[in-house]
Parts: sequence; structure tokens; C-alpha cells
Amino acid sequence: MTMGFLPGTSGSSGPIVGKRMTFFGNSYILGITMAAGIGGLLFGYDTGVISGALLYIRDDFASVQKSTFLQETIVSMAIVGAIIGAAISGWISDSYGRKRAIVIADLFFIVGAIAMAAAPDPYVLIVGRLLVGLGVGIASITSPIYIAEASPSEIRGALVSTNTLMTTGGQFLSYLVNLAFTEVPGTWRWMLGAAGLPALLQLVLLLFLPESPRWLFMQNNQVEGVAVLEKIYEPDRLASEVEQLSAAVEEDLNSRDSNGNISYLDLFKSKEVRRALFTGVGLQAFQQFTGINTVMYYSPTIVELAGFVSNQIALLLSLFVAAMNALGTILGIYLIDRCGRRLLLLMSLIGIFLSLAILSGSFYLTSVDVPTVDIQQTLKAGYACPALLDFSRPLWNCNGCLTAGCGFCAASGNKMLPGSCFLANTTSEQYCSQHSGSWYKVCVEALLQQYAGYLI
Repeated sequence: MTMGFLPGTSGSSGPIVGKRMTFFGNSYILGITMAAGIGGLLFGYDTGVISGALLYIRDDFASVQKSTFLQETIVSMAIVGAIIGAAISGWISDSYGRKRAIVIADLFFIVGAIAMAAAPDPYVLIVGRLLVGLGVGIASITSPIYIAEASPSEIRGALVSTNTLMTTGGQFLSYLVNLAFTEVPGTWRWMLGAAGLPALLQLVLLLFLPESPRWLFMQNNQVEGVAVLEKIYEPDRLASEVEQLSAAVEEDLNSRDSNGNISYLDLFKSKEVRRALFTGVGLQAFQQFTGINTVMYYSPTIVELAGFVSNQIALLLSLFVAAMNALGTILGIYLIDRCGRRLLLLMSLIGIFLSLAILSGSFYLTSVDVPTVDIQQTLKAGYACPALLDFSRPLWNCNGCLTAGCGFCAASGNKMLPGSCFLANTTSEQYCSQHSGSWYKVCVEALLQQYAGYLI
């Protein structure tokens, strides 16, 4: 696996000889970026589409509805596949080329999408998710490398960031597709099967795209590599780029052992490389620790837990999350080559910290600022939750009522006043409605409606 830095086609980040390029200055580079970026779009689409599809998969398969383990397996099996795909992507792209690696990823996507769309049971669906995950893992590693190795240094940050834009754009697209198929028979099958279309498109586009010039030079195919570089750089800059790329590849090959391999231990010998490695891996790890992937995978489910029982409304509200994600990526592409990586990173980390602090505060408030249970009023009605007789429990409120598996009947008028905790059945719900109460299975909904009333 290629373990060195991937600064771009030239292999150097030194002074630029000749005319500087702009983002839209070379349609050939832009075409390569957009075609390779479909791999990022597929990554994002897979992340977002399962969140909406899961709502309908539970309706079709009783076993999934009853088992949170099956739900979690369906979602996470793509991650398992992605881990495997990412682990083998370096070997595939180094051995067979970046272009062929992306083709292999597309084939996994297409076969996996067909398997998911035609799944007769949850277990075939899980296998399909695994295959799609393999494609995600390979594409998520290879596509940025392919783009970087065809990118001039002055616009490389923006071009590689386009792959991230395609990922967030894919998430946004998945929610639009989810909404479009909510009223169509076989809802979730169309949602998941649609992933095969972008993969098929990328497969066709790759037939007209070249291999990475850096990989061609590494395979001692300088003639074809130079032919690719001629389409990227102006003549007055071409010779300098060819010379720098040749020197970088030669240095890379000389650092390998007799079998052409590089030891992972070599990464830790150089202080500069070691620091860059820890920083890069650490940032990726902290990005996962923020929980953004969990939010994207379960966004509609989280919205439903907040009290919005309609699948369509849950998907519509989740669309705003994906839209903000894509908007932030667009802003990052604009700023990355203007502000620099470090400043943009520090600004982003501050924003993440503030957002998580607000989110944590919101969760805390919704857990403590909930209506209490009027025990006398509850017992008087005759539909009291049996758990009320357990006096060892702490102070009863809406959350405690629902945790016990019962339903909460909020007071009429001000929903934050003490309410009743009844058995969770139709009779109790009808009694609550007849007495001008509001029936809830999620306390947050009462809070949202009450606070919305204050705002109005």
C-alpha cells in the first residue's frame, strides 16, 4: 500500500511554475473530480437512505419491528462492510490502479442494491447491506486519492473537498428520495435499490476517464502518464510537473523493500510523518466521537422519538439536518484554499464544541423540565399505571411514567402542569381525550408543543 504523502500529480507542494489554475479553469480536471466524486455521493446516499428506509422496513418485517438487534444489524452491517472495504482498498488500488478499484466498488454497490431491493427477508437485506458497505469502504478511500493525484496543488484542497460535498449531497439526496417514495408501494425497496443508479452512472463514466498519472508513473508507464498530464497542465508548466512527479515516485519506490512494500513502522520513524499521522487519524476519530454518523443513520427515528409520529414529517424534518451538513461543506470548499487548513479546522472545532454544548443542554432540560404525575388524580380515574404502586421509585414525572411502559395524559391548557399516568391502551387514551387531555408516548413532544405555544 502507498503510505507516502499524496500531494497531487507533481508530488511536490513547492513553487508553482507557469499559470496558476482556478477551480473551474480546467473542465477535464473538473470532470474527473465529479465522476470520481460519485463514490462520495454513494457513501452519503447509503448513510442517509437507511435512516428513512428503516421506518418502513419495520412495518414490512414483524421480526425487525420486535427486535432492536435486527434493526441495529441492518444499519451497522454496512459499517462492517466499509471497515473491510477500507482495509483492502489500499492493496486493490496499488495493485490494479485507482480506476479499477472504483470500478470494483461500483460493482459491489450495484449487486448490493439489487439484493436489498429484492430481499425476501431481513437476512438477505443484511447481506445486501454488507455488499454495499464493501463498496463504500473501497470508494471512500480510493476516490479522494484518485482526485488528489490528478489535482494541481493550488486547487487540490477544493477539488478533494468536492468528494466530501458529494458525500453530504448524497445524504441530502437520500432524504429527498425517501420523501419521494413514501406513498409508493414497496417504499423501502425503491429507496435502497436506487443506490444502484449512481453506481451504474459512475461505471459508465469511468470508461472515458484515465488512470491516475501518479499510479501510471509508479508502474513505469511514463508515456501514458505524461499523456494524462498534458490534459491537466499548460505546456509551460508541464515539464516542471513531470520532473517533480518523477522525482517523487522515484523517492517513493526507493523507500520500499526488495518486495516493493513499505513497513507500517516506517510511519513512526519520521517526526513530521508521525505528527501528521496522529493528527489526521485523531481528527477522523474525534469526528466519529461527535456522533454525527449516528445522527445521520437514525435521524428520522430520533425525530419520531421526539413525538412526531408521521413517517413523512420525520423524513421532512431530517432533511434540514442533511441540508445544513451539505451547506457546511460548501462553505468549507470556499474557505479551505483561502483561510488554510489549520484556521478552518480550529474554527470548525469551536463550532462543533458550541453545538454539542447546546445539544447537551437541550437534552438535559428535556430530561428534567417535564411535567410531574398527579398520583391522586391518576388513581381517581381508574386507569392508573400499575407501576405507581411501587413506592420505591423516585419522584414520578412524565419520563418515569413512559419508562414504566405507560402513557402520559397531559393537563388541558398548560401541558407543563401535573398530569396523569395511565395504562398504555386505547381505553386510557380515549378517556384522556374525553377529559380534554393530551395523550403522549414521548415527553419531549409535550415540551415542544408547550414552548411553541409560548413563541406563538
